[in-house]
Amino acid sequence: MMKIENLSFIYNPNTPFEKKALDNINLEIKEGEFIGLIGHTGSGKSTLVQHLNGLLKPTSGKITIDGVDITDKNANLKEVRQKVGLVFQYPEHQLFEETIYKDIAFGPRNLGLKEDEIEQRVKEAMELVGLDFEELKGRSPFELSGGQKRRVAIAGVLAMKPKILILDEPTAGLDPRGRDEILGEIQRLYEKEKITIILVSHSMEDIARLVNRILVMHRGKIVIDGKTREVFQRAKELEKLGLGVPQITKFMMMLKEKDKEIMDTVLTVEEAKEEILKYLRRKKNA
Repeated sequence: MMKIENLSFIYNPNTPFEKKALDNINLEIKEGEFIGLIGHTGSGKSTLVQHLNGLLKPTSGKITIDGVDITDKNANLKEVRQKVGLVFQYPEHQLFEETIYKDIAFGPRNLGLKEDEIEQRVKEAMELVGLDFEELKGRSPFELSGGQKRRVAIAGVLAMKPKILILDEPTAGLDPRGRDEILGEIQRLYEKEKITIILVSHSMEDIARLVNRILVMHRGKIVIDGKTREVFQRAKELEKLGLGVPQITKFMMMLKEKDKEIMDTVLTVEEAKEEILKYLRRKKNA
């Protein structure tokens, strides 16, 4: 679905402030994947995702989506941004219309769609993020909680019906309840729609819970690429990169030192509970 070839990007080239943010990245993303993109601050994560819908143009390299080279000077970026929806950090700061309906309808209306199609898209998008259409469509987005505002902003991107959804730190700044609500909606969205999702996050717990593939960035390069369980087994490598593993995984790795039969590849509390119960039964029967 997406192919990145020899992608490099330099900020402020040929100046004293020159910085190489992306360094010869090669990557393929398949339809229906749920990818976690992790890395220390400054590793290049946000720079990379801004290339994926044409917000930034590479210094060198090529990006192909559905067979179309989006880095070509003649590429139709309007079509690219319909296919690749990007939700920035704190997307609620981009809300500006007087009603929720108008805010979500803004993108589809700019596509020149008829009003009945626009309304249908707004309804569907609100349903996907868990917002009641009839109850909320006429309300101001600025009357909502932080978590609800963020869902409105995400709905505005979903109303464009993207094939790829990129979420850059979607839970940043939210309280625990708002965070859990957003993550739950993202998980349900993936299960229902099966669109390709790229999630940028600093939370190893969130990544472990949601994604099926992890890309680890360091100094503008992708240094690790693999399935979620496999990547989190490389704890020492991740720690050297200033990252870590989910706390529950780390705990199970420590427990394995007491009982070699413990499965230390667990990623969630639920999986850990099962393993600990097995461990206690073995101790009882020993």
